[in-house]
Amino acid sequence: MLRDRYYVGDVTYKGEEIKGRHEALIDDALFERVQDAIESRGVAGERRRTHHHYLKGSLFCGRCKRAADITQRMIIQRTVNNPRGTEYFYFFCRNRQEGTCDAPHIGIAYIEEAVEQHYARVRFSAGFIADVRAHLEEAIGTEEASARLLHHQLTTELRSLDGREENLIDLAADGALPQAKIKAKLHDIERQRQHLSARLNEATDDLSDAARLIETCLTLLENPQELYRRCDDDQRRLLSQAIFHALCIEDDQVTDHDLNEPFAQLHAVQDAWNAKQLPDLSAQPQNTSKVLPPKGKDLAALVTIEDLLGGAYSAPCSTKPSMVELRGFEPRTSCMPCKRSTN
Repeated sequence: MLRDRYYVGDVTYKGEEIKGRHEALIDDALFERVQDAIESRGVAGERRRTHHHYLKGSLFCGRCKRAADITQRMIIQRTVNNPRGTEYFYFFCRNRQEGTCDAPHIGIAYIEEAVEQHYARVRFSAGFIADVRAHLEEAIGTEEASARLLHHQLTTELRSLDGREENLIDLAADGALPQAKIKAKLHDIERQRQHLSARLNEATDDLSDAARLIETCLTLLENPQELYRRCDDDQRRLLSQAIFHALCIEDDQVTDHDLNEPFAQLHAVQDAWNAKQLPDLSAQPQNTSKVLPPKGKDLAALVTIEDLLGGAYSAPCSTKPSMVELRGFEPRTSCMPCKRSTN
């Protein structure tokens, strides 16, 4: 039932899907999400969708996007050469069924070749990868030093609270202060201890997770075309869905793409790195990030590594200012010492 396209308004007639006269019960987006979930969880060798393909769900009509800025998925059609019984599969824009798109049917083999060739266009250059890795290593070293300093500071403050608590207990035993006042002070000390302990736990978290994420992205796009060629169909589907939010197809070419994060941000950094363009921050507010003056193709001259790692410099003892808005690749959480992002 979950695989039946009748519920999105389609019927099958002589092996071809056509738009039915009945009202659709669900929209195409929900149906495709269900199919992706079924495919991703299908580990027991169960039967696949009738027209399964590893690029289905990733391809969108480039002609609709170019002509009317419409985002429309491309779907698969199966045709049979009756005398020989040979099957042929084509991708085509769903808007053809509505008569609002005149993009032709495209053979699957042509699209597979176009996508494979397009993977070469999202490759990171060797120089950019080396520069990012060098700055990752430097940033991790700086962050670890700052974390050690903050850890020492917080530990000292916790020991001071322990001393204050012992003094109050001694005063209570001697009867030198009213019990209510001592109780209030002890409660205040416990509240401060919990706050410092929470900060201490946060201070022990370093940038390793974010660094591993960036390193994985660099590895995937170090030679993505060769990686894509070595993958089987399931691996190609996962790789394409990880890197691309959408691949726009017109005729038999990939004309545009929409990258997922953090690939999109990393490519924007590489574009600036290649062009040696320094962002103009003169008109930004006082609390806006500052960057170093350009020195050749130095990555630090174009983007701070904190931006790539998520802007995690929040330790008060750090002498290095927070250079970017504290968002980066990861969404803000309640434990971060700032308001949550509204965008």
